[in-house]
Amino acid sequence: MQCTLQISDTKAAFFMELIESLDFVQVIADDSTAECEPSKEQLKAEIRQAVNEMNLVRKGKMKSRPVENLLDEL
Repeated sequence: MQCTLQISDTKAAFFMELIESLDFVQVIADDSTAECEPSKEQLKAEIRQAVNEMNLVRKGKMKSRPVENLLDEL
């Protein structure tokens, strides 16, 4: 049997960890699964990029934007 579930982003990592611990369940990754659980390498790269951008902002080599603009995008 195959089923498709929609899990909120805040609970996706917990759910995947739980479901993968069950020996009778086979998790087949697709594009939507990859989105909710990035690899460790992806996370490291994104954090590195964020730190680099913050350093550029602090040095005045890159412009920042008001937090209100960021929140409006969400």
